Amino acid sequence: MTQAATSPAPNVYDAEPIPEAARAEIDRMLQSGDLFRYTAPEDAPVSLLEREFAAVMGTRYALAVSSCSAALFLSLKALGLPRDARVLIPGFTFAAVPSSVIHADCVPVLCEVGENYRIDMADFEAKLDERIDAVIVSHMRGHTSDMDAIMGLCDVRGIPVIEDAAHSLGTIWGGRKIGTLGRVGCFSFQSYKLVNAGEGGILVTDDADLVARAVIMSGAYEHNWAKHMAGDDPLLAAAFADWQNRLPLYNLRMGNLSAAIIRPQLPEVARRVRDGRDNHDYVAGRLNGSPWMQVPDKLESEERAPDSIQFNLVNMSDAEVRAFSAAAAERGVKVQVFGMSADNARAFWNWQFLPGPTPELPRTRAMLMRACDVRLPARLTRQDLDFVADALIAAAEVAAGPIEPERVYGT
Repeated sequence: MTQAATSPAPNVYDAEPIPEAARAEIDRMLQSGDLFRYTAPEDAPVSLLEREFAAVMGTRYALAVSSCSAALFLSLKALGLPRDARVLIPGFTFAAVPSSVIHADCVPVLCEVGENYRIDMADFEAKLDERIDAVIVSHMRGHTSDMDAIMGLCDVRGIPVIEDAAHSLGTIWGGRKIGTLGRVGCFSFQSYKLVNAGEGGILVTDDADLVARAVIMSGAYEHNWAKHMAGDDPLLAAAFADWQNRLPLYNLRMGNLSAAIIRPQLPEVARRVRDGRDNHDYVAGRLNGSPWMQVPDKLESEERAPDSIQFNLVNMSDAEVRAFSAAAAERGVKVQVFGMSADNARAFWNWQFLPGPTPELPRTRAMLMRACDVRLPARLTRQDLDFVADALIAAAEVAAGPIEPERVYGT
């Protein structure tokens, strides 16, 4: 009898408990009512989080805000792009990414993404012409595109790169931390991410002028930007003085409660990355033993930090894909097929807010119609992982029927 038949379905949605250290700090703030990041003259929890996160990432600056979407938006505005600037983004990302481009008064330009969920470099290079003003690279679901090639192409053309690293805290590319390769990197603290504050985001950069603009626009009114200074930094001080009163305030600040929840989780990141990678690789090995499922390999320079698993259904019709999803659900495992889930926010044809007609991205569309997504939080046990793998393998066999070698390998 399979694991799936003998055990209850694991809960893959709850995050890990918030560390006990956060609770005393939260209680202190609840007693004082001191929840606003700018009330204290210095060392507010949000300010401490920014310093600690910058130290973790090895960057000069960090700015904590209300969401990763807010971080992306502020990054675009802080680049000083002209109205209707064209921003190249991958066709496989979350709707918040093109939304941030629209909010910043820019125009999204979509490029193809391959079966391995990474940017199609031929299409990227073809679209990276003189009309492109900036690039957002979404490391979607933690899958890193060829950052050496991307940065090489963009650096030669003088095009700034923003990394959407919402799913990639802890990922390494060629010995460097994802989020530190571009001009600015943006991370998420939403509940389904590696560090959970319910909501929240943060951007990191080494660019003093960019972070000064972002800080002011995030809502550092009057001279509250001075509370972002930690020690002597003449470049940052000059940038703040230069931009005082010259930028609109969007008020996208993070509050102290969120920072208090996040800070004690930062020491847990390395362990969560290790456990998440082990979980992913174990389930990937099992799924790759099925003729109906294929988990794409990582790129050579990539050390992943996954908290979910994505795989492609192989040689299945649309009807069989739907049957697979239903059979997995019956066995207690929810599978999201990106292109077949109703109104999925990761399917580019549902982004009806984009200007002009729906982009023609046949390769991305074909991938999304067979690409599946299942959560695998780092806290799952081996028994939980076997339950998930058993359910998926059994669902594929139910949906596709008996294995027919000529069918599996013929197309």
